[in-house]
Amino acid sequence: MSKDVRHYDVIVAPVITEKATFASELNKVVFKVRKDATKPQIKAAVEGLFDVKVESVNTLVRKGKTKIFRGNRGTQSDVKKAVVTLAEGHRIDVTTGL
Repeated sequence: MSKDVRHYDVIVAPVITEKATFASELNKVVFKVRKDATKPQIKAAVEGLFDVKVESVNTLVRKGKTKIFRGNRGTQSDVKKAVVTLAEGHRIDVTTGL
């Protein structure tokens, strides 16, 4: 697979949380993706950028919340996440970067 420039537009950032770290032990990696990204686009982007085999892609949209910070009311944006399950024997170390 070649590193297509459009793949960088699909994947925004890796998600590094406690829950995502536990999922990595089950061969799953969590990414923030564009809101209009489809599952086939996400699969192609991960396979192209990281040279791994993807078994499945699950997506979710976390709706934005209203928060109050120092008395100012603000709204967080909606965030789309993708949980990518990798084939056996493939790994992605998201802490090293790309």
